[in-house]
Amino acid sequence: MPLVIGVTKELTPGERRVALVPDVAKKYQGLGAALLLESGAGSSAYYQDEDYAPAELAGDGLSVLQKADVILQVQPLGVEALQQLKAGTVLVGLQQPWSSAERVAVLRQKNITCFALELLPRISRAQSMDVLSSQAAVAGYECALIAADHSPKFFPMLTYAAGTIRPAKVLVIGAGVAGLQAIATAKRLGAMVSGYDVRPETKEQIESLGAKFVDTGVSAAGTGGYARELTDDEKRQQAEKLGRAIAECDALITTAAIPGRKAPVIVSAEMVARMKPGSVVVDMAAETGGNVAGTVAGEKVWIGQTLIIGPTHIPSRMPVHASDMYAKNLYNFISPFIKDGNLVLDWEDEVMAGACLTHAGELRHAGVKQALGL
Repeated sequence: MPLVIGVTKELTPGERRVALVPDVAKKYQGLGAALLLESGAGSSAYYQDEDYAPAELAGDGLSVLQKADVILQVQPLGVEALQQLKAGTVLVGLQQPWSSAERVAVLRQKNITCFALELLPRISRAQSMDVLSSQAAVAGYECALIAADHSPKFFPMLTYAAGTIRPAKVLVIGAGVAGLQAIATAKRLGAMVSGYDVRPETKEQIESLGAKFVDTGVSAAGTGGYARELTDDEKRQQAEKLGRAIAECDALITTAAIPGRKAPVIVSAEMVARMKPGSVVVDMAAETGGNVAGTVAGEKVWIGQTLIIGPTHIPSRMPVHASDMYAKNLYNFISPFIKDGNLVLDWEDEVMAGACLTHAGELRHAGVKQALGL
């Protein structure tokens, strides 16, 4: 029997992506794997059932969960869905591994081999599998468009019969993948863009996109590409200089987030109060608590005359390309281990071993063990 790869509909409200797109489905079939999809699995991303032919279709997700050897998903499966998996099933996707000890217990009990792509080692070989980076690029792009759409000012300079209108000033906080994409998009839209990050090595990246780097004199270079926690003195110094830059901008986009942790609050209520009337704030970190005081996930909130937007499921706003990027990431991760229609896991491979959450009834990731108190 060939390896059966299954995909179900995403049940999380607001989630429109799908873990498998038709072009990538053909690649799995070329490796000898069989595909089993719940009917309508790709419809929210505008992919129809017939686009996946000759994949087998199931009338409900339960059939897929019970029959598939490998399950590809975007959002983590709930406890009830996990209970339906057969022992030894391989689960691949985003798992939010730090969020639920109950889910981990079920994964262990059901002997599920679960790969959480949030845990991928930050090495060059894993870049083509990095779902966090690919989806962050989508989110950064979308946040720049959200800011432009809600701003009462033109982003580009505009010359008309009666004179010239100056371009809007945009400040992007956080220069990871999402922040750099937001900077690049705002620049393409014609805005005057500044960028800030506590990691000094990002200065060159920000300036390479044509933006101005906001230098607060604080460095928080950490490990794994993420920033470390600032001291109280550093936070005060950062707040003073960053506050001035925020007060001057017309649109603020914040992108500072660390997987598995609450988003740091960078923009205080006092900073928001000093912003210009009509200013717009787009807080990309809203789902994990937000970078801005006053952010409400999924809502638009007026604080004085400043609009604070807390968008959620941001990559799902562009489900076609977001799904395409995500599906390719998953394929690049799992396909090297599909040989002649069979899955052969290689635990000597540092990428596979590093992304493993559970296997053979054990919780394999030390960081998740510590976070969950296990």
